[in-house]
Amino acid sequence: MKPRFFTFLLVFASLISAQHGMTDNYRGGLVTPPLPKPGFILTDTSGAAFDFRQRTEGHVTLLFFGYTYCPDQCPMHMANLGSALKKMPAAMADRVKLVFVTTDPERDLPAVLRRWLDLFDRRFIGLTGTERAIEAVQRAAGVPPATKTGPSNGNYAVAHANFVLAYSKDNLAHVIYPGGVSKDDWVHDLPLLINETWTRRAE
Repeated sequence: MKPRFFTFLLVFASLISAQHGMTDNYRGGLVTPPLPKPGFILTDTSGAAFDFRQRTEGHVTLLFFGYTYCPDQCPMHMANLGSALKKMPAAMADRVKLVFVTTDPERDLPAVLRRWLDLFDRRFIGLTGTERAIEAVQRAAGVPPATKTGPSNGNYAVAHANFVLAYSKDNLAHVIYPGGVSKDDWVHDLPLLINETWTRRAE
């Protein structure tokens, strides 16, 4: 059986359209078949164990793998999402959970991760763990594992998947969002994700 992250990569071709008008009312790319929400436990920025599946049950859950030293895509995704959530009514925004899993646990210590996420939205959840645990979580989510690139003197970069996985209340990721998705795209899509039942799409 192929590792699930290979299946995820096959979806990428269909996501190119996500940057040019998108499909089926969504500004993100539809995933067919949808990816199940993985079950895993990592450590949050307070040092407590965080059961991802249990703690996000009943919410639209946005899962992103990145790192705080990222020069472009990570802060762009977080800034656009933070701005979009602030434009929504508080009761609606509270139905969304953004979970950011660091792909650079060596430098992204809990306090560093918390300060960085707070720049965008204090509700964002930051998770860390061992490199081995984080690699396993990426594979479980169907995402290709991140890899370090560049010098080994601490100034390295981390190549990682640049997608936000959006799990709806049925614990399936029907839509994913590549780099280039704007704040306005999120403002458009988040209410759809919150109210979506997907029953109209059932075979």
